[in-house]
Amino acid sequence: MSNLTHLDDKGAARMVDVGGKAETVRSATAEGRIRMSSATLKAVREGSGPKGDVLSAARIAGIMAAKKTGDLIPLCHPLALDTVTVDFAFSDDAVEVTARAALTGKTGVEMEALTAASIALLTLYDMAKALEKGMIIESVRLLEKTGGKSGDWRAG
Repeated sequence: MSNLTHLDDKGAARMVDVGGKAETVRSATAEGRIRMSSATLKAVREGSGPKGDVLSAARIAGIMAAKKTGDLIPLCHPLALDTVTVDFAFSDDAVEVTARAALTGKTGVEMEALTAASIALLTLYDMAKALEKGMIIESVRLLEKTGGKSGDWRAG
């Protein structure tokens, strides 16, 4: 019926059986950004907003979210991640988030990296919303993934 791995031959949702797959080293990196005014950006950079150091809170939230991806997204396997990193960079009008997840396992970690980046961005919004409610979260995407049967992939 479909080439979608999460549908059976009758079109019903299913969790993909990874039991017979070989364990390989796998990683994924995702990114996103949150645009804001220069005043809000300055407060985030300096940790001088009403909620203090928003970057530390966003980093921890992103890491915790990656670990909970299997609970948040239906049909995702719960994974024993080896590492998750969440990093920040500043541009003229935004905070840019890069999240990376990795493990040695039977299934990829793309959803974990995307979840980490998304929740880090949402946490930045939550921690800075007292300063600015019109911030814009955008451009969340997978940058690359490595390992597994389908091999390596990088965004163009």
